[in-house]
Amino acid sequence: MLLTRNLTYQYPRSQPILFPDLQVQAGHALLVCGDSGCGKTTLLHLLAGLRRPTSGQIVIGEDRISDLSPSKMDQYRGQHIGIVYQQSYFIESLSVIDNLMISPYAASKSKARKVANRLDIETSLLRYPNQLSVGQQQRASIARSVMTGPKLMLADEPTSALDKKNCMQVIDLLLEEAVANNAALIIVTHDDRLRSEVSNCIDLNTIAN
Repeated sequence: MLLTRNLTYQYPRSQPILFPDLQVQAGHALLVCGDSGCGKTTLLHLLAGLRRPTSGQIVIGEDRISDLSPSKMDQYRGQHIGIVYQQSYFIESLSVIDNLMISPYAASKSKARKVANRLDIETSLLRYPNQLSVGQQQRASIARSVMTGPKLMLADEPTSALDKKNCMQVIDLLLEEAVANNAALIIVTHDDRLRSEVSNCIDLNTIAN
């Protein structure tokens, strides 16, 4: 479960950004929508522990991550938070399965094969990232995000560069993996196509105005 309370962040010489309180149960998803500049990426960075909030609390499960030191947060992120980036970042010299196992907290190769089978990329595990299609790379990115059995999955604009067919496939896969891993899922996006796929949605534009 993810819970935030009274969360704010202030950049130098700027007004503080005030975020709505969030609560997402394990296995469920929240869509965070809004135009560029409304605070979506800042919120994602706060939830990932990449930035420390100016004020407020962030709780994942029973862990108040907003109170963790930077070194403890790095360790916690590696163990309990899975991130799907807008662009899939891989080490090109490593095979797909080795990229899935790159985290020291990743589960066994047996789990990697099971996840890859679920995401329909099991025949690509011994290939290199540049040998995959864009859709296969996105699936591999999703697979990598769940290799540690995360409590929280964060997806940063995962569909903005995809056509409608691949967009729907990716969002379905994210939702399925959240359920399979009993993880709370936060999708940060300006892609309005996803509003019909995730019923739980907040619009930071509306809140900001």
